[in-house]
Parts: sequence; structure tokens; C-alpha cells
Amino acid sequence: MPFASLGLPDALVRAVEERGYRAPTPVQSAAIPAILANADVWACAHTGSGKTAAFALPLLQKCLDGGPAGPNQTQALILAPTRELGIQIGESFRRYARFAPSAVRIVTAFGGVSINPQMMALRGGANILVATPGRLLDLVDHNALRLGGLQTLVLDEADRLLDLGFADELARIFELLPARRQNLLFSATFPPDVHAMAEYLLRDPVRIEASSASSAAPIILQRAIQVDSTRRTQLLRHLIQAHGWTRTLVFVATRYATEHVALKLRRAGIDAAALHGELGPWARSQALTNFKAQRLPVLVATDLAARGIDIELLPVVVNYDLPRSTHDYLHRIGRTGRAGAQGVAVSFISPATEAHFHLIEKRHQFELARETIEGFEVTEMAPSATISSHDAGNPITAIPGNTGGIKGKRKSKKDRLREALGKGSASD
Repeated sequence: MPFASLGLPDALVRAVEERGYRAPTPVQSAAIPAILANADVWACAHTGSGKTAAFALPLLQKCLDGGPAGPNQTQALILAPTRELGIQIGESFRRYARFAPSAVRIVTAFGGVSINPQMMALRGGANILVATPGRLLDLVDHNALRLGGLQTLVLDEADRLLDLGFADELARIFELLPARRQNLLFSATFPPDVHAMAEYLLRDPVRIEASSASSAAPIILQRAIQVDSTRRTQLLRHLIQAHGWTRTLVFVATRYATEHVALKLRRAGIDAAALHGELGPWARSQALTNFKAQRLPVLVATDLAARGIDIELLPVVVNYDLPRSTHDYLHRIGRTGRAGAQGVAVSFISPATEAHFHLIEKRHQFELARETIEGFEVTEMAPSATISSHDAGNPITAIPGNTGGIKGKRKSKKDRLREALGKGSASD
């Protein structure tokens, strides 16, 4: 099925073909006609499924068919959890609009930088506004943005929006939106809080389930290498040098670990940079830009980089620390093996994290043979028992030896979102 069969104009079809897209992915085939028909969409779209184009292309067509937005207004609002994802989405919109017969005003807004240029950009209105929740509210508070004329709301990576604690901001944003609008919700997972938000926002939605990056499944060689926790950096250096890895994305659990591992690699003669949420916007942008441009061979990141960030032809992902959430395992390794390219995903398994990796295998229904690299044989002893605790009757399990802390059910901002969602409906 070609893109033209979805009802897209020649200018947009030409743009996607220039990007090398030959046929729409399953989520694109299902979502594009539904969005053009003004239906609400409830999409379970995993990393690499092509979801950005699934909402960007029909929204651009609507902009081309309609008139300009009024001053300080926008026709379509895309909420993204991080500035990196917001920038990436904005760039995608601009690429797809490259051959448009008329100009499409696209504004990207995020925190950590001066708000003044973003306010200036909105003076003449924007067809498309991509924003993080906090900066969006800043623009509203500065009277730089009015949402009364909004036609379409997109929540991208909805589960990540809640994971990062944006529940209060989302509840306030929903109150500012007009009752009559189109709502598009894309999420890789649908835990109870995301499910509640979807039921609150969406009216008779088209439901879409799509998990693959394309019609062909990703080609990822998964490896599980046993190693003492104290020798992981040495093993990482050995693998990079022995295999000649030119670009490696390394996932660790904490901000401190990103800096520490990157420093150790640089001291060993391997250029590496850290990427985490506490870096300034310039430093984060520079590290990611250099890594994408293949000027930086190793990027050591927290899960900030696991969701939504598209790195073309990334050959290797390493789980230096295992993800606390079993769901995040697929998001991490999904950074490689994209669009039909081959990739390698390596997980370091210490005696203390063996049980947690077995849980990951069980949840995702796969089993990997454990490897041992000569010179890095395991000498540590496995812990005698798993550490556990309880919070309000809910079990919480610590991952021994994993510095990511404890993951469990806790009282959080998400609970207040559920309360806000229960106060009314989108049609009130």
C-alpha cells in the first residue's frame, strides 16, 4: 500500500519518499485515515513503530487545507515529555512540510532556555505547536498563547509524560482546552493511569495496536554477558575496542553513573559523553547532536534517551545497568535494529542482577544464553535473598547491585491526575 493511497497530497508523499519511506507502517496505515476523518485515536505504538509520521502527516494536511492560525493561537498542539523528543518531533514536521505549497508555521517550545524567542514566534500564530507541559503553561501564563481555538491535541509518549511527573500540569492544561477538539493519544504502554486518561480524553476513539518499526521485524542480536559489577566499565571498554564499535549507546541507572562511566572511558582513550536530565539544554543538545552525527563514539545515558529519541543506524546498545522497569528493556534495545538495519543489544548481568534479568526474560517471553568473556569471569557471590519492603500494602522490590533505586507503587502526582480526571469529562 503506497502513502498516496491514504489520501495524502503529493507534497507530503514526496517528502516521505525522499526520507526513504516506501510503504506506511501498520500504525500509519490505521491512524492517518482516522485522523483525516477527525476521529479520536487511542494508539498503542511502541518505539520505532513510525508513530510520529502517523500523526504529523495528517495534521500537516489539515493545516494545508485550512487557514492560518490567529495571533497567539495554534491549531494543533503536541505535548512531549522531554525537550529532546520535542525537538525531534518539530524537526520531523519541518521535513515532512518541505515541499508544501504554502508555508506551515511550526513552533517548538521547551524549558531550560529563554522564553522570549518562543513568545515572539507565537505572535503571528502557529499551525503546529510542539511543547513540553511546563513550558506550555509558562507561555499561557505570559499571555503568549491562547488555547481556545485549538483543533487537535496530541499526547505523545503518554506513559512517559506521567512517569516524569507531569500529572498536575496535564490536569491544568486539559482545563484550558476547548470542549470540541480532536484528541490523539499515543503510548507504548497503558498502565491504569494512562488508561484512565485515555477514557477521560477520548470520545469513541479508533483503537490501534502497533508494535513493529516497519512491516519487517527489527533485527536485534541480544546478548547477556555475565560480569562482576565492579568490572563492567573494563568489560565495556574491552568490547568497544575488540569489536570496533563506532557508536555505542550505554544505559546506566543514575546521573552520577553517566558522568562516572564516561570519565572512565575518556581516561582509557575512548571519547564519551554523558546525557542526563540535570545537564543544561546546550550540553544535552550538543551531546546528542554529536552522537547522531557520528562525531562521538559513546553516549552514556539514563533512560532520558530510551524513549522516542530516533538515532539512525545505531549499531549497539549496552545495558550497563538493567532497567528497573521490565517495560523499559524493549524501549532501550529498540534504539538499535531500526528500519530493517541490524543491531546488537548487550546486557551486563552480575550475580546480584541475575534474578531481575530472568524477570525481564519472563515478561517478554525470551531466554538468552549467558556468555562469559575470557578475562572477565565472575567471582562475586549471588545475594542470599531479594530485599523487599512494603508501601501502603504494595510490595516494593529492590534490585541488589543496581543503583537505580527502588521501583514500586507509591503515592505520586499520578493519583492527583486520576482525581482530576474523575471530576468531569472532556465534553463538560
